[in-house]
Amino acid sequence: MSDILCVTNRSLCKEDFLVRIEKIAKTEAAGIILREKDLSEEEYQALAEKILTICQKQKMQCILHTHKKVARKLAYNAIHLPMPILRTLPEKERDAFQILGASCHSLEEAVEAEKLGCTYITAGHIYETDCKKGLPGRGIGFLKKICETVSIPVYAIGGINPENICEVKKAGAAGGCIMSGWMQCEDVREYLKCLKHDK
Repeated sequence: MSDILCVTNRSLCKEDFLVRIEKIAKTEAAGIILREKDLSEEEYQALAEKILTICQKQKMQCILHTHKKVARKLAYNAIHLPMPILRTLPEKERDAFQILGASCHSLEEAVEAEKLGCTYITAGHIYETDCKKGLPGRGIGFLKKICETVSIPVYAIGGINPENICEVKKAGAAGGCIMSGWMQCEDVREYLKCLKHDK
């Protein structure tokens, strides 16, 4: 098992999206978070069904993102939620998920997410990234504080790459979430090797 999560963004993908997902699903990545924020619920469900088929065939963990109704319809038990959605979820619904993640942007949110039953969180953005142009990263100190405070796994997000993944791990993170690297690299296996190679 790896410590690197793939976060999808088909608009960044340099080849057919399903082909790229199948390639990633064949690696030892920790999982694939199907983000795709621009899709309607119906569009997301149609895509999720295809992605879940690929991931299940390759025994890759897939985590749906935001669309809790889609997860319910598909009787799927792994989801990642923004904090505002997580807060609205009744305890019974939260407990139905075996894997429940949340996006945290402060220490307070990280503590709250753990109290609400999350099995892991993402913390970021740590480094400056194209996704958050002009916004400085929150930095390694921010990540370290969160990792020291909560007892669930913390995955760093935002500008994570082969050059800084070791710094992230030294801060106490379980691993990193990467979007553009996975979507745009030439060879997903080689890319994962670079991330696993301690600099």
